[in-house]
Formats: sequence, C-alpha cells, structure tokens
Amino acid sequence: MNIEGNDHKSRLQLVERMDLALHAAVKAGHEIMRIYKSGEFGVELKADRSLLTLADKASHRIILELLTQSGVPVLSEEDQQPEYPLRKDWDCFWLVDPVDGTKEFVNRNGEFTVNIALMQNQTPVVGVIYVPVTQELYVGVQGEGAYKMETDKTDISFVEMKEQGLKLPIAKDQSVYTVVGSRSFMNQETKDFIDTLRKDYPNIEVLSRGSSLKICMIAEGKADIYPRFGPTMEWDTAAGHAIVKATGKNIYQLNTGTPLEYNKQNLLNPFFVVK
Repeated sequence: MNIEGNDHKSRLQLVERMDLALHAAVKAGHEIMRIYKSGEFGVELKADRSLLTLADKASHRIILELLTQSGVPVLSEEDQQPEYPLRKDWDCFWLVDPVDGTKEFVNRNGEFTVNIALMQNQTPVVGVIYVPVTQELYVGVQGEGAYKMETDKTDISFVEMKEQGLKLPIAKDQSVYTVVGSRSFMNQETKDFIDTLRKDYPNIEVLSRGSSLKICMIAEGKADIYPRFGPTMEWDTAAGHAIVKATGKNIYQLNTGTPLEYNKQNLLNPFFVVK
C-alpha cells in the first residue's frame, strides 16, 4: 500500500485514518497517565481471569469515540466482540487494544502501550503503538515505512512523523544476537527455543519487556527475534505486526512459517516468532 501509488481520494482517506489513529492513541495515553499517576486503578478480574482497570475502560471510550468518526468498524478487546458471521466479511476495520500490558500497568513498571491497527482484507496495513510513560510513538504503514518519535501532541500527523521522526529500523551491533521475551510469561518451551538458538548464535543476550514493546524492539532493530509460545489475542499483535512489516520483518506462525492471520473465527493467535 504505497500512498503515492493510490488514487488521490484513497490516499487522502488513508492519511486521514492514520492521523485519526495517531490522535486517538496519544489522547488515550494522556488519560491512562492521569489514572496511572492517581494510583486509583479500580482493578477487576474479567471472565478469563485477565485484569481490567479504569485505564482500560477510559482508553477504550476515547479511542472508540474518535475511530468511529472514520465510519470503519472497530474491534476492541474491551468491547463485546461481534459474532464471526457479522464480521467475517469486513474488508476494512480497526483492531484495538486500549491498554496492552494491563499487568504491567498494575505493577507500575511503565511497560504498557496503546495499540491501534487498521486492517484491510484481514491484514494489518497501518499500526500505531503509543507508550504513555515514555511518550514514545511508533507508526508503521505498508509501503511507507515505520517511524518513531517522542511526543505528547494529540494532533500529531503521519507527515510530521515522517519529517521529524526516526526511521526504523536502526543499525544494531551484529556481534550480539538479542532475544526479547515477555516480562510476565517465560515458559520452558521458550527457554528451550533460546537454547536451540545458541547453537548458531553463541553470543546471545536475552532481554525481557512487557506488552507490545517486544515487537517494537524488533522493529527498531534493538532485538533480533521474539519467540512467543504462549497465549495472545489478535489485538495484542496487529499494530506491532503492521510496524514490523513496514521495516521488512514479519510475524510468523510457528507451525506453518506463514504470517499471522487476522479476523479468524477464534481470535486467539497461534504461537509465533517475530523476526
């Protein structure tokens, strides 16, 4: 999806949607930080035993209010997901995780993000990830590249990010092979996978990060591979998937070696590797 290659109307529409996603992510980040600093999280347990806080709810409301202006359906973790027969023919929709890394939010380690992806034909073509604590904003667009900048501007635009942001990936020290894993989830399968990598890469560094920051590290070039052998949902990966794709990398299903698929009947992701 090269913006310059689209017809004028489609190009304007895509740019408007990208900017809307950027605005929504930063604005939601502001409200998340207000709650984060207050210390009043209002933690609840959802039916699947995952955590829900006031920040998740507030971020969802802000993002939904803005994204619905696009006229494109929104599929959010913190909303009732439409049944598969209602969404299976969506050719364009938003896929949103209002707070990715709620456990990290509650633990107050700062490693949580706002994730917004624009999906076309079941593929993430635009990804926006915002880190409220550090004010780091990532965007990736198919055919246009990926960029990062620090900002708290709610009116930030994609054009500004291209002009003022850092283009990804960044050059990395190739003498060290860096594996990034989940701060909250490191099982035996993951450890065995890392041990297997040591045969080809004896000088391995293993880092831990929360939320979609792991995918951002791959996009930035700060890490070489991220194996995930545990449960994730489509909204956990879609925004990051668009960003890594824009840098020439991808998220591959472990069993098939093909890229992750989206808008499946079951929104649970299979195990995967980002590289």
